[in-house]
Parts: sequence; C-alpha cells; structure tokens
Amino acid sequence: MKRRDFVRNSFLVAGGFVVSSKLVAQTTSEKTKKVSRLTILHTNDTHSNIDPFPSNHAKYPNMGGVSKRYSLINKIREEEEHVILLDAGDIFQGTPYFNKYGGVLEMKLMTEMSYDVATMGNHDFDAGLDGFLKAKQYAKFPFVCANYDFSATILKDQTVPHVILKKGKLKIGIFGLGVELKGLVPDAKYGETIYLDPIQTANSQAELLKKKGCDLIICLSHLGYEYTDEKISDRRLARETKNIHLILGGHTHTFLEKPTEEKNLDGQTVLINQVGWAGLQLGRLDFEFDSKCFAKKDSIEIK
Repeated sequence: MKRRDFVRNSFLVAGGFVVSSKLVAQTTSEKTKKVSRLTILHTNDTHSNIDPFPSNHAKYPNMGGVSKRYSLINKIREEEEHVILLDAGDIFQGTPYFNKYGGVLEMKLMTEMSYDVATMGNHDFDAGLDGFLKAKQYAKFPFVCANYDFSATILKDQTVPHVILKKGKLKIGIFGLGVELKGLVPDAKYGETIYLDPIQTANSQAELLKKKGCDLIICLSHLGYEYTDEKISDRRLARETKNIHLILGGHTHTFLEKPTEEKNLDGQTVLINQVGWAGLQLGRLDFEFDSKCFAKKDSIEIK
C-alpha cells in the first residue's frame, strides 16, 4: 500500500459536530475508481465520562457525552457501508459513575454503541482483576491484550492477543498493547499479570497478521503518544516495528489535529492517531483500498 496525494479541508456536520482537517486521498488513475472503502472510528481514555461536560465548564461546556457520540456513530454507519469502532483503553475511572457501578455501566453503553474491539488501559485495572472481570461480562466485544500475559490470573482466556475482522472483501487485523503496570498500578490490582516487551510483541503480532492475509494491520495502543525519555511510546513503536499500518493510541490524552506519520523499519509510512480524553472527540479515518493505495482522516469534536 502506498500513500497518495492528499487534499485538506474543513467543514461542519449537521447537529453541531465539528469535523476538522479531513484528509481525502486523490488519484488520477482510472483503475482506482472501484475501491474498497473502510471507515475506522475510535476513542481513547473516555474515563467514565457518560454525561456531557456541564454548561458552565471553563473549557468544554456541553461537550462530550455518550448520547451524542452514539448519535454521531449511528449517523456515520448510515452513510458508510463498512465501519469499525475501536477503543484504546482507560474506559474506567474519572467520574462517580465508575465509583458507583464499577465499570458495568461503561461496558453496557459500549456494547449498546456496538464497539468492535477494545484494549485495556492502566485505569481499567483500578477495580482489580476481579472488578474488571465482573464488568467485562457485559461487554459483547473482545479485548485485545497481546503484551499482558494473564495466564496465571482470573483473566486467563478473557482477552485475546489479536482479532481479525472482515468487512466486505477486506481483512483487518487488530492487536493490543498496554503500558507497563509496575509502578503505575498497585501490585495487588494486577496480581500475577506478566508484562511482555511491546516492541517484540508488536513485531510478532504484525508478522502473524500479515501471514494471515490482513489488508490492514492496526495496533490499539495504551503506551502513550510520545515521551522526552526513551520510554516506549507510539512514535517509537512505529519506528522500531514492521507491518503495522495504523496505531490508535491512548494514555497521554493527546489531541492530534491530524495523524502523525512515522517511517517503520522498512521505510513504510505508519499513521498514529489519538483523540485526547473524556470522549470529547470521536476519531475517524477513512481508508480506500485498491491494489496500490489507502487514505485519510477526520477528527470530530462532540459538542
């Protein structure tokens, strides 16, 4: 797959949702008129924000909220044939909803919104492994966690390293990576969970998904976008791996106006995107596939 020329524009979507920096792939080849199109919607670090921010909030008045996100997702699904919805972790912790319901409400709502796949963030351990397992029974979607080995815990067989989704003729491989828990999460919260090297794990998973014939390989990451030290981040992950096309990140609450582009070990472009926190934005990327190219990105603020 090769990235083509892009045209940038901005416009408003009915209902007050702002769509910024839409990148649309352009090509002059007549052979690319018939393509397979895939729309990827994604969130991260929603942190139990069920309601919109209050009207008197200094920075985000009336923004966010599950109801608005649900309406927007449904609108996009009506407009596009092939849509997948993903989350990059930290579903739990941040409002009294988590304190009262322990993550059950969040899982039920994500199921109602028909999320396809999610990964775990560090705050998804805040109720302990037993608390996560209790909430997870209401999630009708898989959790991908390739570098957390839960085999000696009650989460054994409750997560998978990767999944392959089929949309039309496309095969989309998705695997998950989590941040190091030691020193970030109390030991008792994650128990005998074994942390595996994210770069080695990513290369192994991406190679496996490539061999399985995936047209697009996505990493759902809760490593963080970028750091000033050598700590593993999404940008470093992109540079030190192969076969990953897209990294959808979380953990650092980074708002990106457009996806970051990095070159991997083979010199191929990897896209990285993250949409801040609290469900204030819904990430959108539209990919168009023929034998040669893929595409583009939206970022949608939920007001």
